[in-house]
Amino acid sequence: MKKALLLGTTGIAVALAMLAFGFVAGNPQTAKADTAQPVQLAAADTKIDRSEVEGIIRDYLLKNPEVLLEVQDALEAKQKEEQRIAHLGVIKDAKEQIFNSAFDGVVGNPNGKVTIVEFYDYNCGFCKRAIEDMRALTKSDPDLRFVLKEFPILGPDSQKASVVSMAFHMMKPEKYGEFHNALLGGQGRATEAAAIKIALSLGADETTLREKMKDPSIPQAFSKTFDLANKLAITGTPSYVVGNDVVFGALGQEVLAEKIEAAKAAL
Repeated sequence: MKKALLLGTTGIAVALAMLAFGFVAGNPQTAKADTAQPVQLAAADTKIDRSEVEGIIRDYLLKNPEVLLEVQDALEAKQKEEQRIAHLGVIKDAKEQIFNSAFDGVVGNPNGKVTIVEFYDYNCGFCKRAIEDMRALTKSDPDLRFVLKEFPILGPDSQKASVVSMAFHMMKPEKYGEFHNALLGGQGRATEAAAIKIALSLGADETTLREKMKDPSIPQAFSKTFDLANKLAITGTPSYVVGNDVVFGALGQEVLAEKIEAAKAAL
């Protein structure tokens, strides 16, 4: 991946350098020109020896390969900043949907001052490992509100398990944390059958549960979440929204704790 990025950067560097060399080669006196006078070039003035310029560029890059890394770092920094600014706009416009959707389960302090939102899939191995991060963070910070946003992207089993999950949440929101821990923290693949079994063990009535699973608001909620994820450039799980920041991947408790502290400081 890094090689591909560097090759792309090389192409950009070469293109820009060629333009620069072409301009200089065709206009040796341009730097000395009177800026108050328009510059007109004859067709012959714009002709340069392409192979000579390419040779100069090649020699320069071979002697100074660190330039490519500098360009790549600058490009990545620029892209990250553009993405951060875009995220700010999305979070501002969709604040209620992100942090206060009625379809999302909440663990930790439901009235906590700081909220962290996790986009997860019940069959995501990284999410299964990251559940310990959630438990540790909510245990150590009594002022943390942890929102669980269903984002089933790993196939039909994940989608069906999430339907059961959302139906159970409608019925018994006070026990949703237990359900979530049991299904995500359990062994084996999360399926509709596995999710129903857990729901029944926590006191859900099967007939009522299956009726709730047909509620048209569930697929509507999924659609809104997928649209939101697309706007936030979230393509994998787990991903988090903490304050005005979007965190991609299971980066661990320390990174999330730092983001939480930054969100607190911004209050």
